[in-house]
Amino acid sequence: MAVVELLVGTTNPGKLAEIRAHLGTLPIHIVPLGKLASWPEVAEDGKSFEENALKKARTLADFTGMPTLADDSGLEVDALGGAPGIHSARYSGEDANDARNNERLLQELAGLPREKRTARFVCVLALCLPDSRQRGDWLFRGECGGWIAFAPRGDNGFGYDPLFFFPPFGKTFGEVDRETKGRVSHRGKALGKFAEALPTLLPLLHRP
Repeated sequence: MAVVELLVGTTNPGKLAEIRAHLGTLPIHIVPLGKLASWPEVAEDGKSFEENALKKARTLADFTGMPTLADDSGLEVDALGGAPGIHSARYSGEDANDARNNERLLQELAGLPREKRTARFVCVLALCLPDSRQRGDWLFRGECGGWIAFAPRGDNGFGYDPLFFFPPFGKTFGEVDRETKGRVSHRGKALGKFAEALPTLLPLLHRP
């Protein structure tokens, strides 16, 4: 079976590693965004994970002429009305990083008991064909529920993983390895749906 080149629209090494781990055995060759000489900046100004993921994938597919997979993901905390949500990556401001984002989240939830710290990770993957082909796009959504710990635990993963406590494991995502996390995570579930759909999609991806 011919291998399809698939542009993955992220420069986040953690996301890229998770995507490679899930799709590595499939008949696709992953092209990381960072391998391109240049690419357009995409403002993530949509009102939902779906809008942002589609915008990224569509922009990059049309720019490169390659089938493109892009994601938008984040953490929704019930006590915060679903925040940080689509603003997860910049929760602590324009100079945000994982540590600052986690610190702000803990501050926002200070004093709340465990039963009021429920949350879920959400990931939406968008697959888009270039505009030069028969236009097409697909969405794959995954969610994973848990609650926000009272302090960071574990050095694995990235983003809010050290604060996201997953009850079936009795640990945060920061305390488990990538493979273990990937079996239950929001991105793992979305990638699983993409992998299930791939046999149907391959003829379209091969189309010149």
